[in-house]
Amino acid sequence: MKLATKLKATEERLEEIRKTATENAKPPETTQHSAGRPSAQNEQSYYGLPALKTPVWTWEVPLYFFLGGIAGVSACMAFVGQSFRSDPALIRILLWTALIGAAICPVLLIADLGRPTRFLNMLRVFKLRSAMSLGAWILAAFSGCAFLAVFCFELLLRGFTNPLLTSLLWLGETSAAVIGLLLASYTAVLIGATAIPVWSENRKLLPAHFLTSGLGGSAAILELVGFLIPATQVLGFAASGIETVIEIFLEVRKRPVDAPLHHGRSGTTLRIAGLLEGPAALLLRAFWGSVPAGRYAAATCFLIGALLSRYAWIWAGRASASDPNALFHSSAKPKERNKLNGRSA
Repeated sequence: MKLATKLKATEERLEEIRKTATENAKPPETTQHSAGRPSAQNEQSYYGLPALKTPVWTWEVPLYFFLGGIAGVSACMAFVGQSFRSDPALIRILLWTALIGAAICPVLLIADLGRPTRFLNMLRVFKLRSAMSLGAWILAAFSGCAFLAVFCFELLLRGFTNPLLTSLLWLGETSAAVIGLLLASYTAVLIGATAIPVWSENRKLLPAHFLTSGLGGSAAILELVGFLIPATQVLGFAASGIETVIEIFLEVRKRPVDAPLHHGRSGTTLRIAGLLEGPAALLLRAFWGSVPAGRYAAATCFLIGALLSRYAWIWAGRASASDPNALFHSSAKPKERNKLNGRSA
């Protein structure tokens, strides 16, 4: 009897709290976009409280995403080049690109975390189900493998011939290639595994986008240092072509949850990044790829676009977290989602 009375009192108290919250919460004012739908930026709360916390990452994290992607793919390309006995100078540039990226990335992460001990604390635990824990270990392992590969390669270039040194070189390059693929793509998995609607709803697209940006960025660096060879041209065409398809796909598929990809600072930046990575670089290669100036311009456009796209996706995540309707839409069932689409139309 007492238990039933207590449960009834608890339910009454909860109902009273809900009623008070509803009365105290001010309904958000809505304005109309040019497309004729309510502005998500003015719908900042749920019962007076934010539905999600916005990402607090600083400018170092998108730069880490960018450099980590190029470093990881460069290690893969170095392994392929070594396997097919390519120009040692080309392999050397790729290995050093991987090592320099591996050296800068921890510095960027530590700068975002605030103290070096916080990064070291992340290495105290290994969790397979945590993308952040895996990412810390991937970065640490990649740095060691890239250093081993560069160290052995430089010794071999200087005439130190030793079977053990050659074996260590192959071990370092193979390990760096495998872990490099993880480094270039895990950042996309990291943001896709969050509750931020625009990230989670594009979790299948982001890894392909990040890997393609890393591939095109690595090829662009080779071109900028003078390797204007057919291989880098082919890689540039492939990366720009895929980025063009991704840009068209994002422009055509306009879901309510993807609003930050089309509006505001994030939408403008992502559109500029997509044009630079995709159509601009592709047209420069198609019409002026036979001259060095055209190759240099295409490589520069792709690198700038790849960097801007990382910042655009982070800004889109912040805007999406501030829009409770995006969260409700992404978590709704298909029938409920159709109703929400009808209301927002």
